[in-house]
Amino acid sequence: MLKQPELTVIMPVYNVEAYLGRALDHLANQTDPNFKLLIVNDGSTDETRQIAESYRQQFHHFKIINKPNGGLSDARNVGMANVDTPYFTFHDGDDWVDPGYTAFFVQAFHDYPDSAMVSCGFWLDYENKPQSVISTKKVAAGMKNRLRTYQLVTNPLGSFFNSRFLTTPVKGYTWNKGYKTSVVRKNKLRFVENLTFMEDQIFNVQYLALTSGFYCTSRPLYHYFQRKDSMVHDFNLKMIPDDFKANYLILKIILHSLWRERKKARTDKQKLVQASERKQS
Repeated sequence: MLKQPELTVIMPVYNVEAYLGRALDHLANQTDPNFKLLIVNDGSTDETRQIAESYRQQFHHFKIINKPNGGLSDARNVGMANVDTPYFTFHDGDDWVDPGYTAFFVQAFHDYPDSAMVSCGFWLDYENKPQSVISTKKVAAGMKNRLRTYQLVTNPLGSFFNSRFLTTPVKGYTWNKGYKTSVVRKNKLRFVENLTFMEDQIFNVQYLALTSGFYCTSRPLYHYFQRKDSMVHDFNLKMIPDDFKANYLILKIILHSLWRERKKARTDKQKLVQASERKQS
């Protein structure tokens, strides 16, 4: 008998009938099948809902929320509001994962209990290439301090230069991250819904600014499918205002966070000095 799941995989979907079966096939083949799959159908007009329903019996814990179309951030927010496990992650409907994906998040949180967020590496997959390509040969492993975490998670150039040269094994995506539900509930965290790009990076920086403890590994477990028709890969002038706005918010959050941390360190040091002086007097 399976114990109560500790992880929820939130999968927002919108018109991904051509890819959803692949995503669900891989999720149904996890080495640790004891997780909850929460699909948020964001008003799909194709066969996405029917395909999702056909997989219900392949998962021990399966739920679909059907809602009017509101965009990716809205779908993610709906998903987070319905999580009832200690940890959760996200999964795009056109991507897929390796067998150890769900086990990684639970095990990482158990092995590194001081971590508020954990992250794995990822593959890049292309329509015209049969082989998966590792996102970067750069290695990242272990616990990271706040400044290093921000460096790994953020990309100031945003959607303009989403190149492998600038890639880290972490980046600002949500689908290779594990989150604690308690952090989201306590701080009422939500995804910004009026941005087209980088809303995931903003969410991650907000989350990290309110917590301490980040663990990552460059071991790739998620397959990021590079669709030619993806909005992320189709540059247009409408992206510019969103990129500037997002980068402004991210920089503001990071600087305020680092200032608070430095201030706390100075206060703690001063208290230690005062305590030492009292002992000597």
